[in-house]
Amino acid sequence: MTTDNWSDLLAGLGALRHGLLGGDFLQTWKQSDDDLRAVLTAAEALRALRAAGRSARVFDSGLAISIFRDQSTRTRFSYASAANLLGLGLQELDEKKSQVAHGETVRETANMISFLTEAIGIRDDMFLGEGHAYMAEVAAAVQDGFEQGVLGQRPAVINLQCDLDHPTQSMADLLHLKRTFGSLEALRGKRIAMTWAYSASYGKPLSVPQGIITLMSRFGMEVVLAHPPGYDLVPETLEHAARFAQDSGGSFEVLHEMDAAFEGADIVYPKSWAPLSVMQERTALLRGGDADKLGDLEARCLANNARHKDWECDRDKMARTRDGRALYMHCLPADISGVSCAEGEVAADVFEAARLDTYREASYKPFIIAAMILLTRVTDPAGALRAAKT
Repeated sequence: MTTDNWSDLLAGLGALRHGLLGGDFLQTWKQSDDDLRAVLTAAEALRALRAAGRSARVFDSGLAISIFRDQSTRTRFSYASAANLLGLGLQELDEKKSQVAHGETVRETANMISFLTEAIGIRDDMFLGEGHAYMAEVAAAVQDGFEQGVLGQRPAVINLQCDLDHPTQSMADLLHLKRTFGSLEALRGKRIAMTWAYSASYGKPLSVPQGIITLMSRFGMEVVLAHPPGYDLVPETLEHAARFAQDSGGSFEVLHEMDAAFEGADIVYPKSWAPLSVMQERTALLRGGDADKLGDLEARCLANNARHKDWECDRDKMARTRDGRALYMHCLPADISGVSCAEGEVAADVFEAARLDTYREASYKPFIIAAMILLTRVTDPAGALRAAKT
């Protein structure tokens, strides 16, 4: 079972060997198993310290910069909380109020905001092929500034959601599963159904389902991806999930029926996303500034979604899960039928029964983000946390 004893968790953190120091956290599938376990352990240690009323302020000064190119509630406030927990000041870069609006280059902006900065958190998930590329460009710019002696330290770039992955979300989800089932080892053989679900909205990113299938497949889980025909994900992420499942002794399969995905599932994660082809077309049209064609694309996408209104997580589908009691997960906000929308991803009674669990799921994100900053920036994180003044 997991423990909330902060001293034991710090001892465990000190024993782990990870490769995060001096780098970034951009995609979970490019991090080692030890990296992932270190983030989880550090997050639990930070959470336990907070619960015990002990300080985790390992920085006396410095900034955590955030760049949000999309709307956000949970991730925005989680990043702010993580920065505050570690003793960093928060500054959000509003590109419309900066010289970016006058054509300042990414390389220049990245260096100008980094003189006393420890971490740069970026959310850029709207356009397929651009979000991760932008984060990589920022990372390369600060690396160059550090190597050339312009920057006294090399800030870590933390992916707060891009077009390919949402690592702070999927890692928070993994920690929620770890604590719900007792350990990472207890997840082996558990069936998790990552399914598309109906939404009357257009252009939702692919990064959450991609993050789930590529992360949970690393821990011996039976990962099922289900969606209507045509709602494909980026092929690279399917390849990663299949390889991780084989390496971990788990399994990975793709289905096109929601009922079949729910059959015998221990965990269900019904979440809408836009088809890969739609996101590709949308990016091309946005680059071309063709507003009329964008409107046509949205209308076609919504009409196609409407053909699959039966892809709703309701009581009958939940009854198909293991003992009818699967853990319901969602990154939030969920499209709740009859509450936040007329028809959506989840029936109101199903969501209400799981609502507090989804809030607990979200509550791990500030600690996951803080753990990523801590491990990328501090040489001896366990020692620094022990030395932090209460």
